[in-house]
Amino acid sequence: MILEQLQPPVYLVSACLFGFRTRYDGRVVESGACRQAVGAGIWIPFCPEQLGGLATPRPAADLHSGDGMAVLDGRAQVVTRAGKDVTEFFLAGARQVLQLASSQPISAVFLKARSPSCGLTPLLGVTAALLARHGFVLREF
Repeated sequence: MILEQLQPPVYLVSACLFGFRTRYDGRVVESGACRQAVGAGIWIPFCPEQLGGLATPRPAADLHSGDGMAVLDGRAQVVTRAGKDVTEFFLAGARQVLQLASSQPISAVFLKARSPSCGLTPLLGVTAALLARHGFVLREF
């Protein structure tokens, strides 16, 4: 048997899905479905917003004028509800996550739904867009 076949799958997981206090509001909202999907796999938690330099808690932010792909292309922004542009923080965090994902044998990336960083729906988030551009398998919880 080949050694690689003995290794469990490795997943990058949005830290908030496993109960880390990384959500913008600092609340714990754990995903049992995500834990079940990881199973006996190895999971590496991450928060692109924290990696990009934003604190927790932090003001809520939304995508404006497009989705994460548009942000990557410079055609959209991430703006707090008070009107502060935080696009550079989101881009910096997305780049950090890509670097982490590229350094490991990642089977899939499990992301938080409805997030301007990680969401696949209703709009593709900034980190999700960058990972998608680089061919990573993405799954939303």
